[in-house]
Amino acid sequence: MKSINHLRTTPACRYADNDPAKDGNKNTEFSDCIIDDKSLYQSLKKYDLVPSLGWGSEEYQRQLISYFLLTQTHPYLYFRFPILVYPWCGDEECGFISVFIEREDKLVIWKDFRLEPDNKPINIGPFYFEWEEYESAIKNTFGTAGFQ
Repeated sequence: MKSINHLRTTPACRYADNDPAKDGNKNTEFSDCIIDDKSLYQSLKKYDLVPSLGWGSEEYQRQLISYFLLTQTHPYLYFRFPILVYPWCGDEECGFISVFIEREDKLVIWKDFRLEPDNKPINIGPFYFEWEEYESAIKNTFGTAGFQ
């Protein structure tokens, strides 16, 4: 049997208030994915990317939510989705981390994390979420950091 993970989301930002690196850098605010009480952003912070959920334009946020809820496939990644993106613009051409997402009945699986565009595997996951908790967490990211 697969161990079920628990997902929740919470507002977060790239730099703490007292972080000297914050000066001159964009302190992007976003919705962090907390998996079993551990921040996905902090786990992958060494890549200097931020979660794709909770920030950007209203249209961008709605599109990302539809990807993560599997109601829309990515135009060229199909069932891989950008889970962490470049903190200045969110543009996938600047680099990102993708994840393969699939649904089996009432279970959502995140697996096969990769650093793009180099397609380098990242040793994290897989994670298994119950659909209802997952759906609620993803929908709660909408507007977390406002709209840009």
